[in-house]
Amino acid sequence: MSNQSKREYLQAVQQRYQTASADEKTRMLDEFCRVCEYHRKYAIRLLNAPAQRAAKHRPVGRPAAYHTPEIRSVLQRLAIASNMICSKRLKAMLRLWLPHYPHRLDEQTTQLLEKISPATIDRVLCDWRHRHGKIGLATTKPGSLLRKQIPVKTQQWDESRPGYLEADTVAHCGASMAGSFVYTLNLVDIATGWSAFSAVWGKGQTGVYSALKLIEHALPFAILGFDSDNGSEFLNHHLYDYFCKRKRPVDYTRSRPYHKNDNAHIEQKNWSNIRQYLGYQRFDNPQILPLMNDLYGNEFPLLVNFFLPSFKLIDKRREGAQIIKSHDAPKTPFERLSESSLLSKRKQRELERLRDSLNPFELQQQIKRKVLAILALASPP
Repeated sequence: MSNQSKREYLQAVQQRYQTASADEKTRMLDEFCRVCEYHRKYAIRLLNAPAQRAAKHRPVGRPAAYHTPEIRSVLQRLAIASNMICSKRLKAMLRLWLPHYPHRLDEQTTQLLEKISPATIDRVLCDWRHRHGKIGLATTKPGSLLRKQIPVKTQQWDESRPGYLEADTVAHCGASMAGSFVYTLNLVDIATGWSAFSAVWGKGQTGVYSALKLIEHALPFAILGFDSDNGSEFLNHHLYDYFCKRKRPVDYTRSRPYHKNDNAHIEQKNWSNIRQYLGYQRFDNPQILPLMNDLYGNEFPLLVNFFLPSFKLIDKRREGAQIIKSHDAPKTPFERLSESSLLSKRKQRELERLRDSLNPFELQQQIKRKVLAILALASPP
């Protein structure tokens, strides 16, 4: 029985109890304790209390200042724009997105949004927010070439220095691996979370090699290390020569076969950056490829790298059977890249000017239009 039902039951029997005989009080008390599961002495105090005191219910705690239509509307709009990220990341988003909010907010609402906590955001959105998840298809087949020449990564790189990348391909195959379709080449920098994307037709070595060259040219830092799974699109002579036979060779490594956690950073980004936007439909129409590269080469990386904060694991320890993880405060990849102090002053000013010229709400609207155009050409599920 809920607390509200117990209060209503108390109001119904309280007056009759106070005017009843001793035998009737005993029977009513037994019934009241059995229904409400109260201790007998506590039930006697409730039934003997003045009627107006029992009927009056005052809410506990401070008034609900955050449960206003204006605050709820702002939080819902930001949650939709960020693809339903968690409340701690949404709290970090507020300082980046509110200056660009399309509607003018009054001073009181702005102050409340600046002070709101992630727990309060959860309470405000709990009745509205919905979550969904799907399990995709794994399409990685081991590449037999160069497996002895490319070492397995047995320990993490230096995660405090930008330039060490994890790479993976995401298959937009729907429910069937038959035929040809589009793949997303996804890369993430371990230290900063900086992400880069490209769409390729199939998993051919030449296509992935060309896409990686274009991505490296657009990165704001030099590639120092490159780690991938054991797929043949990565373990081939094109990439081996490209990374290992340059003037300053790249630390080129691979994960252990059938150990997806070796590439935990990129596996997480496959979901948050690719699947949440493009879903699991089949992209077997060649007209989709230029549309995806237009998205990946313009608005999408700008939104992800400049305006979407993310967590970073800073410590992990085991206490008995429990693993305790510690994360830093949510920050955008650009903020972590700036804190690394490895960017030149010229490059730092260039990226800051680029960030200041962007409006995240406009980027999100442009991304939404392009994603809908892509999905309109996808094969039905």
